[in-house]
Amino acid sequence: AMVDAEQLAALLDPATGPPERFFWLHFSLSNAASERWMRRHLSLPEAFYQAITAPTSSTRLEQDGDALVAVIHDVLFDFTFDPESVSTVHLCLEPRLLVTARLRPVRSVDLLRNAVRGGAPFRSPAEMLAQLLHHQANVLADIVRATTVKVDAIEDKLLADRVATSRRELGTLRRTLVRLQRLLAPEPASLFRLLSRPPGWIGGEDVQDLRESAEEFSVAVADAGTLVERVKLLQEELVALVGEETSRTLFVLTVVTVLALPINLVAGLFGMNVGGIPFAAHGSGFARVVAALALFTVVAAWFALGRRRE
Repeated sequence: AMVDAEQLAALLDPATGPPERFFWLHFSLSNAASERWMRRHLSLPEAFYQAITAPTSSTRLEQDGDALVAVIHDVLFDFTFDPESVSTVHLCLEPRLLVTARLRPVRSVDLLRNAVRGGAPFRSPAEMLAQLLHHQANVLADIVRATTVKVDAIEDKLLADRVATSRRELGTLRRTLVRLQRLLAPEPASLFRLLSRPPGWIGGEDVQDLRESAEEFSVAVADAGTLVERVKLLQEELVALVGEETSRTLFVLTVVTVLALPINLVAGLFGMNVGGIPFAAHGSGFARVVAALALFTVVAAWFALGRRRE
């Protein structure tokens, strides 16, 4: 059910609120009044507010008194394979309350919100957290699948020797995957450490759901790491092809320069306009010089190309 801010304060009070109900509060940190409202109406750990105001936050999940404080990363709602398309979500989990706060819209939280609006039943805030992690794993798996399709297309271009159209795109995909892996990889490990000694108010079913979500998320992170290695191998193959193409181009330029050297040298000598130039008075002198240069050029070309084939 939807409630307004005035009703929420009374409902969250253990003395007046219904004990069998829990609440999910989602805040946008782009609104400056969000943090003030939380400090005024909610008794959240100070570690939660410190994480919100911190310029950068690494992934973490820790217990603070009776609450769980988490900082996780998620992709933006309009993800475009940009390394910067990642944002931070701050969570605080209590027996009757789940608080999430983000600066920019993220996809997993939006999926969870759509599930709540669609009437999906949740027995506890811990189950909602497990569902959020499940959505995170699905989003990451979708990104890996979409990236795999792009890498397959780039590999086809590579096999067709279309090098120039692939290098920049491969670099962007690798930076995106590496950033996602670096930001998301610590999350399952943090959750597994917490589940080894969970808070007493998290039931056995919730612990199992969280463990399954963490395992699913860990598999998605591993798949992303495997794809990073594949992209790295393709980049190395591209570097080798570019080096081979550059070597081939330099060889052709060197051969052309060597073959043109005798012609330029003879032309320079015969164009000095001084006395004693050979064949100056001979009727077939020009033809003889041209024939000698042509013969020398053919022999040099045969020698160079033969060495190249070897």
